[in-house]
Amino acid sequence: MPYIQNSDADRAAMLERIGLSSLQELFASIPEDVQLKELPAIADGLSESELQAHLAELGADNQPATGSCFLGGGFYDHTWPAIVDHLMQRSEFLTAYTPYQPECSQGTLQWIFEFQSMIAELTGCEVANASMYDGSSAAAEAVLMSMTQTRRKRVVISEGVHPETIETIRTYMHHMEAEIVIAPLDGGLTAWEGLINQDTASVLVQQPNFLGGVEELESLAAEAHAAGALAISSVYPVSMGLLKSPGAMGFDIVVGEGQSLGVPLGYGGPGFGFFAASSKAVRKLPGRLVGQSVDTKGRRAYTLAFQTREQHIRREKATSNICTNNSLIALRGCIHMAALGPEGLEEVAAVSRQRMLALVEALEQSGVPRAFPEAPFFNECAFRMENEDAVQQLKDSMLEQGLHGVLPLSRWFDNMDGIFTLACTEKVRPEDIHLLASLAASCQTQVPA
Repeated sequence: MPYIQNSDADRAAMLERIGLSSLQELFASIPEDVQLKELPAIADGLSESELQAHLAELGADNQPATGSCFLGGGFYDHTWPAIVDHLMQRSEFLTAYTPYQPECSQGTLQWIFEFQSMIAELTGCEVANASMYDGSSAAAEAVLMSMTQTRRKRVVISEGVHPETIETIRTYMHHMEAEIVIAPLDGGLTAWEGLINQDTASVLVQQPNFLGGVEELESLAAEAHAAGALAISSVYPVSMGLLKSPGAMGFDIVVGEGQSLGVPLGYGGPGFGFFAASSKAVRKLPGRLVGQSVDTKGRRAYTLAFQTREQHIRREKATSNICTNNSLIALRGCIHMAALGPEGLEEVAAVSRQRMLALVEALEQSGVPRAFPEAPFFNECAFRMENEDAVQQLKDSMLEQGLHGVLPLSRWFDNMDGIFTLACTEKVRPEDIHLLASLAASCQTQVPA
């Protein structure tokens, strides 16, 4: 049964109204060579039991991170309190829709308000929105916002920003008269010299960067502001448990991927993005903002305070390309942050850092040095082996032992053969660190340089 049950007479009447003689004329602008001439040969449908068996067979190919997971690169295998799963699955949250009607959406509006407050505190900013799709789109929206505010079209982006985030920004700006300048990495950190000028709308840096290096932010913010540009940072939120927040160092916009705040790895998604800024930019923020007010009886009440940027209200005059948020996933982040509190987040960050220090020491003793020894790091680091074959052998050896890890940087960087990253979270077991080090030592000796 079709979803839209229009009769032949209905369709004929609509075509006549818009001046067309056939449905096919609606697709006249699509080149003929890409139009579907006939329906593909699709097999008959499966029964319910057959479909379940087929899906189970497909799902068996997935390899969940059941052992210690040393993979990083933007998604991290953190744990979360049991209350996160319990509360998220309550029907009030699980089936909630966009809270346009505050009189029947106070619960949803309140948690979004709390989420905004915690993100603002985490990033050191004055205001945060109700979340974004993911970290990459949040960064892209920040870049667009900087161009709107400064009326400039030149953006300087660190090469240490996640490559997929850079590609997302390029996609957003593909049909715009904008210039993207990539600041190169030098020794694992960004070299900004001579790239920030009076035409620059913003600078974008990741903290820690894609290689795990902890960037120097305070001087970057000062240099950007001296040129009249905005300073934007994309952050790994757990690192804020130990590192000084970009907002506290003068950054105008702070964004990031929230997966590490109580969201499972999920084979790469879903996650949620967050977006925070100074209060002077409140009317330019993408997405929506929930505000606290009072009702007619003077009681505390929540409502959508700013949503005039959205397409359904301002249409082509909207200031951003987002009109919803990953509400259910962002809720996980909200509950997770509330359950941990500042001290809990600091403890998770500290243990993750300690595990990484132990891994660095063990690998160096096994003959696998850090690729960029002068660059400070948090819980992720780049290492160097003799060649790509050794890196692949280490990855395969780890999988055989139930360990997950090794992100070869040659996938994105032409000059980084034999260099790969490993990350540690509080879930990594000390005994697996020693096992990984022994595997690395074996791979180094077995593969010729």
